Parts: sequence; structure tokens; C-alpha cells
Amino acid sequence: MRTSTNSIEFKFERTITASPEEIYDAWLNPAVPGTPWNKADKVIMDPKVDGLFWFVVVVGYPHSHYGRFTWMDRPGRIQLTWMSPNTMGQESAVIVTFEKKGEETLMTLVHSGLPDTEGGREHEEGWNYFMDLFAEQFVNDTEKK
Repeated sequence: MRTSTNSIEFKFERTITASPEEIYDAWLNPAVPGTPWNKADKVIMDPKVDGLFWFVVVVGYPHSHYGRFTWMDRPGRIQLTWMSPNTMGQESAVIVTFEKKGEETLMTLVHSGLPDTEGGREHEEGWNYFMDLFAEQFVNDTEKK
């Protein structure tokens, strides 16, 4: 975690045995567990530059998340803005990169511009959960046993 005067940043990395193309496409697919869109009760998503996304997760009450895609370079990078109740209405930034490393891909997610509050810090646990769940989708059946 890196902090600044009023905001914090988290960086997460996972090495996944799949190509950058496979991982990039899966990350944008709401049907794939571990993507932010997968657990949503409702989702609207237009994955292209300047395309918007909105999803809501109901946990006691509706938690809306929304933003827009600001950079898309398949298979290397996805960048988007991110707003939610935990960002206190402030726009933050999420950058996801996919770097080929032999037969594997290093997937890195950086979430910056988060408020240095309890809600902002909750993103660390949330992204770790989603990144672990997402990486599990690429473990073949023999490795799961």
C-alpha cells in the first residue's frame, strides 16, 4: 500500500497459467467468477474506451459501482475509473495489466486515488478476494485435486 496526503493506492499481482489474451478476455466477462462484475445483482457494461459500466451488489442495501473505461489495449492493459460508496463519490483509477512471462501471465491490478478512510482501505481485502477467485478459474482440474 502506498499513501499520499489524502489518498491511498493498492497493488495486487497474480501469476496465472494462461495467455494474456485469455486472461484479458475473461476479466471483461461478467460470467467469469472473480471479476468485479460477476457477483453483481445487476450489471451494465460497455467495455470500450469511453464505455460506461455500472453494477450493483445488494448486501443489506444496494452498493452501486460505476465508472468508465479510459484505456483498452488488448491483451496488455485495461484502465478505468471507479466510484462506489467506499470512494465517497470520488473518482479513483484502476489499471489492470497482463504481461506474458513464458507460459504464464503476470496480472497486476493497481487501484489508486482511494480515500484514506476505512471504506477506502476495504478495497485491499476486496481486490485480494476477487484476484484470488479469478486466478482459480485458470487452474486445471488435475491441479485442483
